[in-house]
Amino acid sequence: MPMVDKGISLRELDPRDRYKLLCGVVVPRPIALVTTLDENGAINAAPFSFFNVFSENPALIVLGLQHKPDHSPKDTTRNIHRDGEFVVHMVDEALSVAMNDCAVDFPSGDSEVAATGLVTLPSIDVKVPRLAAAPFALECRRHVVLNFSPDRELLVGEVLRMHAREGLVDTANMYVDLDAYRPVGRMFGNLYTTQRDTFALVRESHAQWLARQETKELKDA
Repeated sequence: MPMVDKGISLRELDPRDRYKLLCGVVVPRPIALVTTLDENGAINAAPFSFFNVFSENPALIVLGLQHKPDHSPKDTTRNIHRDGEFVVHMVDEALSVAMNDCAVDFPSGDSEVAATGLVTLPSIDVKVPRLAAAPFALECRRHVVLNFSPDRELLVGEVLRMHAREGLVDTANMYVDLDAYRPVGRMFGNLYTTQRDTFALVRESHAQWLARQETKELKDA
């Protein structure tokens, strides 16, 4: 008799092993390079790969916020708690090195933007500046924050305005030029991936699917 596959109980794993497993399985993940303002007006920038779009009506994104080992909030979390405003920047190949530099554990109060020499531009609907080098910048306002543990919060933010580098969006039909965009995805450990090798799968109606199955059966008969 074959053995029953019991899988891996995540509740029985150490949180670090849980993290490694989830990050190795759920790939690639989009990267959000998030800017916020601290209480002194310094621009903080930090990358997050626990991130995705959640809804188009209203326009919402979700962001996983992590606390420090002593359970105190990191700079991005603290700044969003205080002001409720932030800018999410998508990361392309050209921005990837600077994004990784922003992950360095700079002392609280030091600006990653100033340290890395990233140029900023003013936002319109929020006071947090945006990064000029980013292919896309999403001006966001906090919608709701859910606390799940002393270490993790889930932020839902409303996207108020999007900025796109010239040539990336065909505004007549709102199509994005993927070849010009060249986004980077997060894998696990120190691994990232480009998105150049793509393929298409057309979503069929049920009638189209049935017709294809019937054609296949006739060919196999």
